Amino acid sequence: MKHALKPSQYLILVAVMLTASIGDTLLSRGMAQVGAVDLHHLHLLWKALFNPFVISGIVLLIGFFASYMTALSWADLTFVMPATAFGYVVIALMSRFWLHEHLSIYRWTGIVLIVCAVGFVAGGPSRTEHEPDHHELDVMDSGVGR
Repeated sequence: MKHALKPSQYLILVAVMLTASIGDTLLSRGMAQVGAVDLHHLHLLWKALFNPFVISGIVLLIGFFASYMTALSWADLTFVMPATAFGYVVIALMSRFWLHEHLSIYRWTGIVLIVCAVGFVAGGPSRTEHEPDHHELDVMDSGVGR
């Protein structure tokens, strides 16, 4: 059974995708400014908390969690995560043109394959449908919950 999403549900999926990808990109930019953190330089994590890119990334990732939890309230995990996989394209584009990272042909090919696979997943229903069992039918017949 195929269900159509409401426009507000599409907006939530777009929010999940954009907040995660932009938030991760901002964290990457901020941590590149802070420097390499290892066991001997853990104090840099404290310094990172005052970096504006890291702060912005954390705020966006909090927005990601809020929109992600909202999406999971009406859709299966196996629908939400692939449906938001277009964020890989956003991350690749931001990495290439804002962070000036080199992306090999293998990475671009992998990203294209992910985007193609998203089309297969997005074509299915957002929620797994189950046949009601006999107990559920008995409860519905008895009028409980009316």
